[in-house]
Formats: sequence, C-alpha cells, structure tokens
Amino acid sequence: MSAAARSGFAARGLIYVLVGVIALQIAFGGAGGGQQADRGGALDELAGRPFGSAMLWIVGIALAGMALWRLSEAVVGGAGPDGSKPSKRAAAAFRFAFYGFVSYSVLSYAAGDRGSGSGSSDRQSDDVTARVLDWPGGQWLVGAVGVGVVIAGLWMAVRAVQKKFREDLRSGAMSSTTRRVVDVLGVSGGTARGVVFATAGVFALVAAVRHQPGEARGMDDTLRGFRDLPAGPWLLALIAVGLAAFGLFSWCNARWRKL
Repeated sequence: MSAAARSGFAARGLIYVLVGVIALQIAFGGAGGGQQADRGGALDELAGRPFGSAMLWIVGIALAGMALWRLSEAVVGGAGPDGSKPSKRAAAAFRFAFYGFVSYSVLSYAAGDRGSGSGSSDRQSDDVTARVLDWPGGQWLVGAVGVGVVIAGLWMAVRAVQKKFREDLRSGAMSSTTRRVVDVLGVSGGTARGVVFATAGVFALVAAVRHQPGEARGMDDTLRGFRDLPAGPWLLALIAVGLAAFGLFSWCNARWRKL
C-alpha cells in the first residue's frame, strides 16, 4: 500500500505542475491561452507529449493507488496517534471517493473517451450548478456548498502557513537544506491551492445568491478571474507558481510521507 500511495502523490504532483505551467502561460498571453488550466488541460498537455498515452495510463493507475490507500485509512485508520479518529476516517473516505473518480476519469480518457478526463471544469461546474438550482431548496444547497468550499480553501491555506504538513512528513530523514526547501514548497503551494479553492467557493456562493449557474466557475475560469484584476497577470503568475510548487511538494510527499 505504501508504493500505491507514493505513486499517487507523484501523479498528483505531475498534474499540478502542468496546471501551474499552463496558468503561467495564460497569465502573460502565451501559448497556454487556448488551453484549460485544470486537470483536463493537464491531461491534454500530457497526451500530446512523446509516450503520452502510456503516461496517461500510468497516471490513472497511480491515482487509483492513491484512492486505495485512502480507503485503507478509512477502514483501518491512518498513520500517527490521531489516524483512527472518526473525523480522520471520514476525511479519508471522502478522499477515496474523490481520487477514485479522478482515476476513473483519467483512465477513461486514456482509453479513448476524450470527453471524460479532459472535460472542462468550467462547463461541468455550470451544468451541475444549473441542475442543483432547479431542485427544491437548490439555491440553499449551492450556497452551502459554496460556503463549505470557501472554508475548506481557507483551512488549506492556514494549515499551509502554519506548516502543519510537517506532521505528515519524515523530516528526520531530510537534510536541513531539504527541510527548508520542502517548507517553502509546502507553504507557497498549500496557500496558493487554498486561495484557488476559496475563490471558487465565492463564485459558487454568488451563483446561489443570484440564481445564475453561469456565475459558478471551475478551476480554469477561477484562475482566469485573477488575470482580470488590477495587476492581474502578475497575480495569476504568482498563483500559477504556487500551484506548480504544490506539485513539487506532492513529489516530496511521495518521498517522505509517513505511511
């Protein structure tokens, strides 16, 4: 199970690095302007590389390994004294479902279903929001999800700034220089990821208040929204570098995570 988890962290890292590179290109109007700065865009980018098809299969299988590891945490508990807490197991179960879905979408894309793993996160967000808003009480449900995503994003950012990630890493196995590099990657990457999540949650909340599904945004449109702000290209570039840093931090997890 250790190998499965570590391969999953490596695959997640690759996706975030690719998203960060695409977002950086978008920030300054480069070649990435026509690509999606989300998981779908990352898979498209990967598919276009030499041995891209093989890499897609490897990424999908690795993410399946991550899902299985999270399932084991939900069933028997995770590492550390708090690993068996009900809250930890519930979080692991949620992550199992999430990574299981992501793995399935990547493997479907690798098998030829180009509408699966590479689907636009923005279009998917619009479609799901529109359906839920049509439900009785749907406006409240979308609003609650938006608030939840905002809280989750802020929680990610705060934990990153507080360097809580150190609790999950075998810091004693690192040199002092490596620990400093991992700290920089963990803080910058986790903060950027949290800011993107929180911002997407705000857009979902706006969609609920205005009853307009088009206001909800996936990762790509959320990132492009930063570019439209004052000094936006530089702000988006900063976020893009942070997302790439989170990808590198995921690779550090693949090496030094406590399992």
